[in-house]
Amino acid sequence: MNTVTLAILVPLLPFLAGGAGLLLGGRAPGLVRPLAVLPTLAAAVLAILVAARQGGGEAIDAATRYTPTGSVPIDLALHLDGFAVLIAALVGVVACCVQLYSIGYLRDDERYSSYAALVSLFTAAMFLVVYSGDLMVLLIGWEVMGICSYFLIGHYWETAEARSASIKAFLVTKLGDVPFLLGVFALGVDAGTFRINGILTTVVSGPGLDHPTLIALLLLAGAVGKSAQVPLQTWLPDAMAGPTPVSALIHAATMVAAGIYVVARLLPVFAASTAALVVMAVIAALTMVGSALSALAQDDVKRVLAYSTIGQLGYMTGALAVGSRDAAVFHLLSHGAFKALLFLGAGVLIHAAGTNSLTEISRMPRLRAAIPDAYWTMTAGLLALAAIAPFSGFFSKEAVLSAAEHATGSHAPPGVPAAGAWIVLVAGLATALLTAAYAARLWLLAFHGRSGEPAPAEAPQGPPGEAELEAAALGEPAPGHHRPAPVMNAVLWVLFVPTLAFGLTYPLLPDWFGGGSLAPTLATTALGSALAVAGILVMYAAWRRTAAAPASAPRAGTDPGRLLLGPALHRQAAAGFHVDALYHRLFVRPVLAAAELVRFLDRQVIDTYVSGAGALPRLLGTLVRRTQTGNVQTYLSVLLAGSLALGIAAVVAVTGS
Repeated sequence: MNTVTLAILVPLLPFLAGGAGLLLGGRAPGLVRPLAVLPTLAAAVLAILVAARQGGGEAIDAATRYTPTGSVPIDLALHLDGFAVLIAALVGVVACCVQLYSIGYLRDDERYSSYAALVSLFTAAMFLVVYSGDLMVLLIGWEVMGICSYFLIGHYWETAEARSASIKAFLVTKLGDVPFLLGVFALGVDAGTFRINGILTTVVSGPGLDHPTLIALLLLAGAVGKSAQVPLQTWLPDAMAGPTPVSALIHAATMVAAGIYVVARLLPVFAASTAALVVMAVIAALTMVGSALSALAQDDVKRVLAYSTIGQLGYMTGALAVGSRDAAVFHLLSHGAFKALLFLGAGVLIHAAGTNSLTEISRMPRLRAAIPDAYWTMTAGLLALAAIAPFSGFFSKEAVLSAAEHATGSHAPPGVPAAGAWIVLVAGLATALLTAAYAARLWLLAFHGRSGEPAPAEAPQGPPGEAELEAAALGEPAPGHHRPAPVMNAVLWVLFVPTLAFGLTYPLLPDWFGGGSLAPTLATTALGSALAVAGILVMYAAWRRTAAAPASAPRAGTDPGRLLLGPALHRQAAAGFHVDALYHRLFVRPVLAAAELVRFLDRQVIDTYVSGAGALPRLLGTLVRRTQTGNVQTYLSVLLAGSLALGIAAVVAVTGS
């Protein structure tokens, strides 16, 4: 098979598996797991094979005219360059890991068949976005991901939290999708084509766009919504109401990555507008710092990781704002590996704690001995998140900081404003400190508890029993803890490999990305690493200080994050700086008030007119109905009386004439 045929099969296999799973899952339960895993595994293998064949060389394009539109044509087009094939390989690997992990994590879930089918459709949609060479075809995958996320986030629809989160994710992302759609149409009309290659040719070496700033900002709105950037970031932390494997898929390789990927593909469009790049830089800075502060104040382990994802996506947006597509995609690939590891590790952590409802890191029992696989792999993932060498996050984050530092000088890429570069650089360095601090906090609280505390508050305070001692001696979970399925641990070790080693491939990536060096520079490396180490040390000192708090103290009083931020800032950060409350006042309340007004007008005004219009016929009907007595004598009497009246009238008329 040629490379194009293999690339067509990559999204097709999980799409067919998803359709078959939805149709046959309830009728053939024995097929559910094979349909979930095998096509996704095959797609992952084919994506890796496509990447190997493409090899970072010349882009491979294939297209066929979908339909004549009379104006701008729509093509079924594939575009396989170094960016696309590497991201597709990441999507395939993470999706396969999620499907395998879900076998153990959701083995008792009665809706597993529909869940697995939707994950397959989700994966197919992301493959379509990555490989698509035409914006209209890309939109299909873009929207399919939106509807799949709605169903997957609301998987536990019995709970109000899941229902609310799924609706919120759908509506908030749609706020970005509407201007994104308008931007795609405007871009196609300006360029005369929806083919991405044709658009970029028009922008770079052609006549250019008529409205570059407007188009760039419309497209940016869609990316901001999909990738949960300020001001549309509020849906992502609430999306943690879905199953943990879904969180891993959304955060690592599909939905939130799609917005960054599309901006990276269309970066020359954004570079044509200095104003758009400045807006992007400001959004990136606010996202990085705000999400890092919020992560430092969260108690729910999944919400910590959710805000972490928002911040890391902010780094990618910042790299794009300074004109470095290479650094943005490098961090996208690196982040996808270690964030999938962290979310799946969090699933093991929650699972081992004994219940899926126990997600607060301040309440978790010490589980280091109970889940050694999750402990060591999550430690690696958190070190990568904190950008500690030699883990992958160190190299990719330093590539972003180096790109920002480079753009502040005289050798900045064309059109990149120095002010935007300085904004990204300063915010990136501040976020490096905060990221290391909240990563250390999560590790310390989740695996080691409060410093100096002999046992978790929920555990018995007396001497351990025989069962506890035996479990500790064997390194097994204590009674009441759930042992993770072997496949769950295996997946963690699979993701551990790129988390540790992928960053070391940065000398090879320029060949795939077709451009400049990704090597970290001395200045940003020294400063960024010093800030990361400082963040870890400060958090460790704060954690040790909590040992002085009495065991009866409230959890908030023993939180090292609260100790560092102070009560006032901690309270604001824990609430996400009340952005949700602001939106509730600005948008939700007016909409509800308008709905109440419409309801009043419908019931009290329109219904009154309708009721009045029916009153007269009802009255006439009542009068006529009373004349229908069923008495023949009455009918004859009325008939005779009427005939007599008519006769008298006739005589009077004749006499009068």
